[in-house]
Amino acid sequence: MTDVTDVASLVNAVMATSQAARAEAAHRQGLLAKPPGSLGRLEALSPQLAAVAGCCPPRVSARPALLLAAADHGVHAQQVSAWPQALSTAIASGCVRGDSVAAVLAARSAVRLVVLDVGLMTPPPTGPGLCSRRVRAGTRNLLVEDAMTQGEAAQALLAGADAAGDLLDDGADLLLLGEVGIANTTAAACLTGHLTGTSPGEVTGPGAGADVAALHRKTAVVAAALARVGPQPDPLRVLAALGGLEHAALVGAMLRAAAAGVPVLLDGVSTTAAALVAVRMCPALPGYLIASHRSSEPAAGVALAHLDLAPLLDLDLRLGEGSGALLALPLVQAAAAVLRDTGLIGEL
Repeated sequence: MTDVTDVASLVNAVMATSQAARAEAAHRQGLLAKPPGSLGRLEALSPQLAAVAGCCPPRVSARPALLLAAADHGVHAQQVSAWPQALSTAIASGCVRGDSVAAVLAARSAVRLVVLDVGLMTPPPTGPGLCSRRVRAGTRNLLVEDAMTQGEAAQALLAGADAAGDLLDDGADLLLLGEVGIANTTAAACLTGHLTGTSPGEVTGPGAGADVAALHRKTAVVAAALARVGPQPDPLRVLAALGGLEHAALVGAMLRAAAAGVPVLLDGVSTTAAALVAVRMCPALPGYLIASHRSSEPAAGVALAHLDLAPLLDLDLRLGEGSGALLALPLVQAAAAVLRDTGLIGEL
């Protein structure tokens, strides 16, 4: 098991991706037996994969793994979600059991799925796909106080790094990220609003089906939370004040994968919010991140624009659970395979 004990060491372990490999891949792309630009955005993805791998052509992922970080939120008490908090554990249990949407999609693509319980109110039943590294049973109510102490945020971050490290040590060559947690879109909106300077109305969406009244409450909660915290230059402090335990774990997982030279396939609004935190901590990280899709949650679009990431899919998804990452996985594999296996013009 990989054990990371220090956030600063984890950040410092991430190296910039190889610009030489990126340039070589772009050159090879121009020599493939096809019209230049005919594969659209895939032609930008394959040089990125080469840059992450440090070689051209890059490897085609044969052992992708999905890490689902799961936790509950104290802000649920503000009626920001139409769903009961117990649903978080029910969804996580379905992922472990194998009959959730994420589990079904993962099985179809031969993706190993691990649920990381970093802070559910009620732990799910144990199973081979469950990793329990609980920091606390849900966050505090971010409307009235910091969701976590900085120590708890760091502990959750390192739990995510360790869980990702276990998958990488077991051979994972592409890390997909997702989350489970009722009310976590409120925390994601707070993180996105704070880290991008975007207004609450522009980052707050309905999440898992909030009606008009709930959306108004949710927007007001985001506005009040941002006002409570005020300007904060320290990303760990922002994460602790406004984020969720699963967001912290996702930050750690991204950093651990990048430190190992493994690309990270993001999912929806919670993973993009976590990416904003991670990139603020580690400026070398963006080269490792791939946006699977554009979530229908407005904060996701704001985050992607801020991160300068172009999503591969736009299907109006808003499920979470890594579903968008799983659906985009074949495109990532195809981009690497085309660059590696397509004949060159001079060989025709």
